[in-house]
Amino acid sequence: MSNSSTLSRARADLILLAVALIWGSAFVAQNLGMQAVGPFTFTSARFLLGALIVLPFAWRECRQLRAAGVSFDLHDLLSWVGLGSLLFFGAAFQQIGMVTTSVTNASFFTSLYTPLVPLLGWLLFRHTPHWSIWPAALACMFGTFLLGGGELSLLNSGDLWVIFSTLFWGGHVLLVGHVAARRGAPLTVAVAQFIVCAVLAGGWALHAETVSLQGLVNGAGAIAYTGVFSVGIAFTLQVVAQRHTHASDSAILLSSETLFGALAGALWLGETMNAIRLCGAALIFGAIMAVQLLPLWLASRVAVVPDPA
Repeated sequence: MSNSSTLSRARADLILLAVALIWGSAFVAQNLGMQAVGPFTFTSARFLLGALIVLPFAWRECRQLRAAGVSFDLHDLLSWVGLGSLLFFGAAFQQIGMVTTSVTNASFFTSLYTPLVPLLGWLLFRHTPHWSIWPAALACMFGTFLLGGGELSLLNSGDLWVIFSTLFWGGHVLLVGHVAARRGAPLTVAVAQFIVCAVLAGGWALHAETVSLQGLVNGAGAIAYTGVFSVGIAFTLQVVAQRHTHASDSAILLSSETLFGALAGALWLGETMNAIRLCGAALIFGAIMAVQLLPLWLASRVAVVPDPA
């Protein structure tokens, strides 16, 4: 896990695509995990496991920063708690929703954070995204709709929980890069937010759910997969990569988790990819490519225009 400050934007984008692949496949494990434990227990267990995976790397990073004269203050601590809280609400509400909604619907509604990120960036920080972000975000949303077969069941309580979670996912995607870049400590930020999320979810689980060792054993496979890969690896790579790419671009790239989620469903749950769903997959891929290549292409055209003077 590298925290190099020289990570190029292209490599950062590739890392975010890998993150999306892991998150997309994790939808299946999250769904299966609900058969053994409650949503808050599952959320706490997987983020605690993720924190333990990254902790040795974060410890080494802290020692290196201390040797370089970098120290953390109250502002850093509050930022970590804020990120962890956003992570908790996003993950927990999504997990609650997955008790009663389908993987397809959860995948579609989670992607609603894609247009939310540039909107929040504009409202909170007055960041004006490249105009290509808006049609690409809409294309990703429509692509996920097609991936669902062009039909969605009427909204139920699970759908509403997942929709509500996107407010927190959007805020997290918008802010995590800023927090990680403040001290150049992405691994430390990752572990801190995981611990905050695990503690909040664990406290609520003890209050509202029946936590048993047998339930944790029964759900160990799903917890291990999402804890190691979805949290320990993917969320940490997200923190590292978002130091080097714009939050709006990150949201587009991460929205491809719906594509990978559909592929995972086809491989492990036997779901089929008909023509409509393939069109949705192609639309998402096209939007991802467009938002990355169009600004570069337009900039190159401006660069070669001869000076009229």
